[in-house]
Amino acid sequence: MGFVVVRVRLTGDRNRQVLQVMAEPEDALTMTVDDCARISRTVSALLDVEDPIPGEYVLEVSSPGIDRPLVRPKDFARFAGFEIKLETARPIEGQRRFRGHLKGMVDDRVHIETESGLAEIAFADIQNAKLVFTDELLAKNSTARDGE
Repeated sequence: MGFVVVRVRLTGDRNRQVLQVMAEPEDALTMTVDDCARISRTVSALLDVEDPIPGEYVLEVSSPGIDRPLVRPKDFARFAGFEIKLETARPIEGQRRFRGHLKGMVDDRVHIETESGLAEIAFADIQNAKLVFTDELLAKNSTARDGE
């Protein structure tokens, strides 16, 4: 369909489940409401046929947004230079939460410049990571939308 799946997440309990599908255009341009609706119709039809989720659920299709999650190794290369927040599955030198400027990824390690210095975190240890909404990020997003 011309989109890349960023993340699929099932949350909630048996009484209220939400299936979140986060996608973006392959060309990395802005996602529209019509794009989300088109994806929703297609995914909904596929889920009706396959029926992989027991019980009722709500399908939610969205774009990753400006302060998007970083979930793939290429995300950590693509957004080098921007501020991120990152949480690990286990403590790294006594710390699970990191915030700083993303320096990129070398081999399987994410490099992030924090207030206390450079942290190198194995990609496999990352539980959650996302961009921090900053003026710099907003400016880049506006420039990308304007075609520059």
